[in-house]
Amino acid sequence: MHPAPSIILFTTLSGLGFGLLFWLGIDATAPTGWVGFVFFLIAFALAGGGLISSTFHLGRKENAIKAFRQWRSSWLSREGCAAVAALLVMGLYAAALVTTGTQLHMLGWLGAALSLGTVFTTSMIYTQLRAVPRWHHASTPALFLLLALAGGALLSGRVSLAIVLIAASGLLQAWWWWDGDKRFARAGSTIETATGLGRIGQTRAFEPPHTGTNYLLREMVHVVGRKHSQKLRGIALVLMAVLPVLLLLLPFGHIFALLAVISHIAGVMASRWLFFAEAEHVVGLYYGKR
Repeated sequence: MHPAPSIILFTTLSGLGFGLLFWLGIDATAPTGWVGFVFFLIAFALAGGGLISSTFHLGRKENAIKAFRQWRSSWLSREGCAAVAALLVMGLYAAALVTTGTQLHMLGWLGAALSLGTVFTTSMIYTQLRAVPRWHHASTPALFLLLALAGGALLSGRVSLAIVLIAASGLLQAWWWWDGDKRFARAGSTIETATGLGRIGQTRAFEPPHTGTNYLLREMVHVVGRKHSQKLRGIALVLMAVLPVLLLLLPFGHIFALLAVISHIAGVMASRWLFFAEAEHVVGLYYGKR
């Protein structure tokens, strides 16, 4: 699928922001005063900035508010509702901490649950799509949640926990790529099933359905060369997991911690680019692209 920059920013930044909000919400001794203000400012900037960036991919941005009405059937709508609820609850929790030093534990735990719930609903927007076998697997929400927890632990200064979670997310990401390469074949989708002509015999495309491009080709069909893909996977894995873990294992220093954060974010962005670029939509069969 087309890897739109706005969606890459959205899934990366919002995951980090809500991951940080989760750890701040369950922290028994959450930061207060100006220190707390800075932590919550970073979390809200990442979560809110990511959500805002997602609107740039909408064809008619003025209709974005209508997405909240379909929460019974749409994961996109559930994501919007969960995000607003999480930000409101964590906003109240942060206000009490920063202004009065009062920690409302129940409010924090509720906000933490809503924050993780938002990340889950984001992942389900993609996981629900049977037409994209690479995404349609239980490991997709697991990867989104683990990366959010790992990034949040890193941003909140939980070094030991961050090392474990980042290493685990790197292993899960590597497995997700390896298994994902086989899911399209396992789904059993072919040009015969796409066209409905399988009962006649083997099918091949005689010529394209039309001479120009269209929405489906622009958004649903994006081909990445295997050699190029493998190289990007290696870069993403090193930046996302290997380098941050090595930096965090060194004697603690703010420079090393900052470099670990920058490297992790860059790696997650690279993996998210591949997440969309390598997604094989079955509609590509109809156009002879798979």
